[in-house]
Parts: sequence; structure tokens; C-alpha cells
Amino acid sequence: MIKSPRALPQQIRIIGGVWRSRQIKVISQAGLRPSTDRLRETLFNWLGQDLSGLRCLDVFAGSGALGFEAASRNAALVELIEKHKNTFLNLTLNLQNLNSYPAAGKVTLLEADGLQFLKSQAAGSWDLIFLDPPFQEPQLLVDATKEAGRVCQSGPQGAIYIECPVSTAKANLISGLQNWTCVKELAIGQTLALLFRATSG
Repeated sequence: MIKSPRALPQQIRIIGGVWRSRQIKVISQAGLRPSTDRLRETLFNWLGQDLSGLRCLDVFAGSGALGFEAASRNAALVELIEKHKNTFLNLTLNLQNLNSYPAAGKVTLLEADGLQFLKSQAAGSWDLIFLDPPFQEPQLLVDATKEAGRVCQSGPQGAIYIECPVSTAKANLISGLQNWTCVKELAIGQTLALLFRATSG
């Protein structure tokens, strides 16, 4: 039995940083499911509240919640990728609104296919990668995870964050991340959050 999707909030708030408590709008779009306040709060407790100097990539940006949170916390560069035209337009409007008080780093938006963008990137070219594709596309997550493991730099600041259904076979993700280790994990409702760091030694 497939559960009906939960109703989307019309707005969500940024949890921390210079844009703390600012609102971003969420539109209705198939597959769009913004990261919840609790998951984002947990994620940035895992990562630390200050991302100064980091290059961050939000591959399936959707509402922009993850990427904007990173920008709010002083990331040097945040690029948000979104292929759906209406969702991308909403991202653009959200960024324009947030930039009434600009973040410290550079924030760029690209209307493109997230997986294809990953495939075009050089190895080790990003420090922090967010993967939160539509839950109904499990193969997309597997393919994107494998590419992220190549594209994310393997130093101490490198990290890959994944949100996926709790039913996801973790082994399928781990097999694509040969040199990465899952260091944090949290399940809330139907969502599983995973944080990977480069394997040491």
C-alpha cells in the first residue's frame, strides 16, 4: 500500500546562520519533499554550524532548503541544481528574497539535470554534497551516490549527505561509496538521513 504524500508546507524556515528564521516558499511539484526542520537541525549539528571555506553542492535542490542552510552558515560557495522549470523559478525568487541580506559566500543556481551535472564534475571538486532526489526514483539515488563519491573531496572536511526512504537498501548505496563510511544515521518517519565521510587509513 502506497501512502498518500504528506501535504507540503507553503513556507519553511531556515534554521541557523545569517538567514536564521527567514522563510523560503515551497511550491507543489511531483517528487518535491523539503527536508524537515528536525532533519536540517540534526544535519548541521553533525556538520557544525560554521561551514566557512567549504564548496557545497545541492544536487536535487527542490525548495533549496539544504543549500540555503549551507549558505546561511558561511559556506564559500553553494551551487543549487534543479531541473524542473517551475521549481527552479521558485528557487530564484527565494534567493532574491534572501539576498536582501546577502550571505558571506557565493550562491549560484543552475537549471540542469543533477545527475548529469555530477557526471560533468572533476574528481574532488566539492567539499560537501547534498543528495535528496525524489523518493520514487531509487535508481537515480544509487547513480548519484556513486558519482558523489568520485566528485566529493576525500579530505577531513569532505562529506556526502543523503536523504532517502527508510526502506532504501543501504548496501546499494555503500557499494557505490567504496572509500566512504557512514558516520551518522537517523530515521524520522519515512525518511532516512545518512552522513558519509571519507574512510581513513
